[in-house]
Amino acid sequence: MAGIKHDRVALDPFTRSYVECALWLGQDGTSEADPNDGSIDLRAEYGWSDLSESAQARILADCAAFQAEHGELIGAEADRAGSDFLLTRNRHGAGFWDGDWPREIGKVLTDASHPYGDFVLVLTDDGTIESQG
Repeated sequence: MAGIKHDRVALDPFTRSYVECALWLGQDGTSEADPNDGSIDLRAEYGWSDLSESAQARILADCAAFQAEHGELIGAEADRAGSDFLLTRNRHGAGFWDGDWPREIGKVLTDASHPYGDFVLVLTDDGTIESQG
């Protein structure tokens, strides 16, 4: 993945990885968007400071709660776990379950991710980035 636009914001490695992955999987909700393919990689031009306050609050709350509950299983892999948390909660084609984590740990983290439900960042007509899901 290409690098995220660098903001002068101090996010922990888990949350930073989560945000980068969410921007990578962003959706274009603008009226000019192709309705058949709304995916847009937002990382090059957008960063943390471009997210709405509600999107930031949701990210901080979800990432903090997940880490508080499962920090011992994540261990030193926080930078990888943040993106896996987003991918798994969205039931993407990769995540905690895909074999990069020990089987039992991957299962626990996968099962813990699903109740959080979908999370998608959407670029709106007015140029703000909101969360949906």
